[in-house]
Amino acid sequence: MAGGLVALLDDVAVLARAAAASIDDIGAAAAKAGAKAAGVVVDDAAVTPQYVRNLAAEREVPIIKRIAVGSLRNKFFIILPAVLLLSQFVPWLLTPILMLGGAYLCYEGAEKVWAKIAHHGASGAGEEKVQDETTLVSGAVRTDLILSAEIMVISLNEVIDEAFWSRLTILAVVAVLITVLVYGVVALIVKMDDAGLRLSQGSGAVATFGRGLVRAMPVVLSVLTVVGTAAMLWVGGHILLLGTNELNLHFLYEAVHHVEVAAHDATGVLGGLVGWLVNTVASAVLGLIVGALVVLVMTLTLHRRKSKAAAATAAATTRTDGTIPAPPSRAARRRDAPADQAPRG
Repeated sequence: MAGGLVALLDDVAVLARAAAASIDDIGAAAAKAGAKAAGVVVDDAAVTPQYVRNLAAEREVPIIKRIAVGSLRNKFFIILPAVLLLSQFVPWLLTPILMLGGAYLCYEGAEKVWAKIAHHGASGAGEEKVQDETTLVSGAVRTDLILSAEIMVISLNEVIDEAFWSRLTILAVVAVLITVLVYGVVALIVKMDDAGLRLSQGSGAVATFGRGLVRAMPVVLSVLTVVGTAAMLWVGGHILLLGTNELNLHFLYEAVHHVEVAAHDATGVLGGLVGWLVNTVASAVLGLIVGALVVLVMTLTLHRRKSKAAAATAAATTRTDGTIPAPPSRAARRRDAPADQAPRG
């Protein structure tokens, strides 16, 4: 019995070492996959704070929590099953679907740019329409769906050679860690002014630092709003740029790549940074162009129909809310009356 027990314990130890090695491998693969998606993670963190601007301070963290829960739902119930099934059975569909998401991001970014330009004079400096919380969370979760999809696809590309269950585990780890990282950082950013307010009630250097935080946070949030809009255009344009190349439409990608390489070679030690900036600006310009075209199409079709429907609803409400409409003019009475009852004079 003693020999059997020792053998059993030895087997358990071997299994434990194998499990630990497997966990280490999964952790390393998840870290590698997450690192490759770091650029989109930064974009996600920059985009999200704009959704809680102009909200009451006590509603900021609950709204971020709702968006984070929506983000996890996106990853685990939509993106993760979709990318695993597509990669297993129809991997060629991943690129077109991702490009549709990129076009949506371009539309979101271009719409924000157009709203800023078109309504700047009419609405006055600093005024923004405050949406209800449900609409706000829905918009944020829709945008997160696209950013999260790119994060997961980038991560998938790094572990595509792993077995199915290893891919599933690694992507699940990446999904949780990135969601916690992004929305934890966002919560810290939007609550920094409250922290500054508490510190300002102290004395000496601590109070000075707290007052500085309070004064700085509106500027920081405004900058993040701009960065978030630019990130939508950049990420969306970059998805389209890579997608066209993968679909064998090489012209755009090669043109940007040639300019990027030329800028890299011409700037010496700063070549890496300059090359990245060239690619980023080109992606953002492409995103703005595509987004502007989508905004134009939406304005001429869907938005126009919505405006007409809203005008009709407003007119119907005016007739039923107790307001007496103005009497018709004499010319209108003559036009509408039957021929044998036409008013005289």
